[in-house]
Amino acid sequence: MDDVRTRTYKARDAWWTVFLVDPLAGRLVRFTANRTSLTPDQVSLGALLLGLGAAGCFWKAGPWLIAGAVLYHLSFVLDCVDGKLARLTGTGTVFGGWLDYVFDRIRVLACAVALTAGQYTATGRPVYLGLGIAIVFLDMLRYLDALKVAAVRREMNGRLRDAVPADGPERVPVDLQRGFRQRFSWYLRVRDWLLRHRVRTHLVSGIEFQMAVFIVGPLCHAIIPVTVVAGALMLVFEVGIVYKLWLSSKDFTRALGEAETSRSPV
Repeated sequence: MDDVRTRTYKARDAWWTVFLVDPLAGRLVRFTANRTSLTPDQVSLGALLLGLGAAGCFWKAGPWLIAGAVLYHLSFVLDCVDGKLARLTGTGTVFGGWLDYVFDRIRVLACAVALTAGQYTATGRPVYLGLGIAIVFLDMLRYLDALKVAAVRREMNGRLRDAVPADGPERVPVDLQRGFRQRFSWYLRVRDWLLRHRVRTHLVSGIEFQMAVFIVGPLCHAIIPVTVVAGALMLVFEVGIVYKLWLSSKDFTRALGEAETSRSPV
C-alpha cells in the first residue's frame, strides 16, 4: 500500500476523495494490479456502467434512491481507480484520459436527468425539471471554467518564461499569487493545514457538488435543499477562483513589463 500511495495518490485532491474514496480505491488498485489483467479503460467502462445503474435507481425514485446513492459512490470509486491504476502500471494513454472525461460527463448527465425526472414523476412538482437543468449547467460550468483557468495560467507562465532570453540572466520564478496573498494573509495558514492532509483549498468543487446531489441528497431525502446549498457553495468557490485569476493577471502584467524593460537596451 505504501507503493500505491506514493505512486498514485495526488499531492492535492478533493476532501471527499481523500477521506471517503482513497482508502477503498487504493486497496482496489493494489488488488487489480496484482490479481487481474484489467486495463484502466476497462475500469473506466465499469465506472460508467455503475453510474448508469445509479441512474436507473434514481429513475425509480422512492426507496431506490438509497441504492442509487450507493451505486453512484461506487462508480466514483472506480473512476478514481482507473487513473491510479494507469499511474501505477504505466498503462495510461491520451485516449484513456479523454474516455474517462467523456464517461464522467455521461454519468453526470444520465444521473441528473434520471434523478430529477424520477422525482417529477413521483411528486408532480415542476421544480424538479428546473433543478435538472441547473445541475447539468453547474457541472458544465465548473469543468469548463477549470479547463480555461488552467489554460490561462499555463499561457501566463509560458509568456513569462519566454520573456527572458535563453542566454540571459538566470530566471527567477515569478509569484503570480502575490496579490492574493497580500490581501488574504490568513489564507496561507489554512492552505498549509489542508495541504498537510492532501486536501486542496477549493473545498466545494465539481466533485463535492456531484456527491451532494447524487449521494447526500438522495440519502437524506432532501434533494432540493442539498442541491441548492451545494450549488451556491460551489459558485462561491468558483467566484473565488476567478478573483484569484484576476489578481494573478495583474501580477502577470507587472512581471511581464519588468521583464521586457530589463531586455530593452539602456
